[in-house]
Amino acid sequence: MAVIHHTTIKPTKTELLAGWLPGRPWYRGGPAPVLEKSGGFRLDDPEGEVGIEFIVVTDTASPGRTAYLAPLTYRGAPLEGAGHALVGTMEHGVLGTRWVYDGCHDPVLTAEVLALIEGRAPAMAQSITDTPDREVTRSFTGAPLKPDGFTPEPSDDADGTHLPLPGGTVLHVHRVLEPVTGERPPAPQGTLGHVTTGWPGPDDSRLWAVLMTLRQA
Repeated sequence: MAVIHHTTIKPTKTELLAGWLPGRPWYRGGPAPVLEKSGGFRLDDPEGEVGIEFIVVTDTASPGRTAYLAPLTYRGAPLEGAGHALVGTMEHGVLGTRWVYDGCHDPVLTAEVLALIEGRAPAMAQSITDTPDREVTRSFTGAPLKPDGFTPEPSDDADGTHLPLPGGTVLHVHRVLEPVTGERPPAPQGTLGHVTTGWPGPDDSRLWAVLMTLRQA
């Protein structure tokens, strides 16, 4: 169970992401995004060592308020061999120095997001300890994904992040989100699994988007 500490963080997560996003191939804004934290959820690391968070941030400087998905992991020491995936470091008021990684490159996040899609692990509230997030929905059809011992090797392009998985499937992380108002979107056609959630929109609306889809390679 992840314990949520309400304390100071320097730099903030949005400050870290504002410096990191412009270098991504799927980023669609200008050189200086103005980010606000819009929503997201967490997953629990069964070993209790790694923080796992899926953050939705909105670039308010972008025409149309572009929403991005940032899967992040927080570690108390550097992840060996993952220097290329380091978003930055931050000072946590309780936990000290934390190394923040693009979670698509972290085997702990990869294992737990597959457990989420298969229904073996619940999505947890972003800011409340030991509380499931009931707005996160998922679906899965197919054979077990068997992530044990799997080393993630994702690739990024203009469409997002693509993570080949054991068994001939690919997890597509939708980095640039396409939110809709009203009812949550259904599972996209032709997918083996998906994850969807919502967050507050302008004018008291509720925005929904598909965050991840699982397809045959």
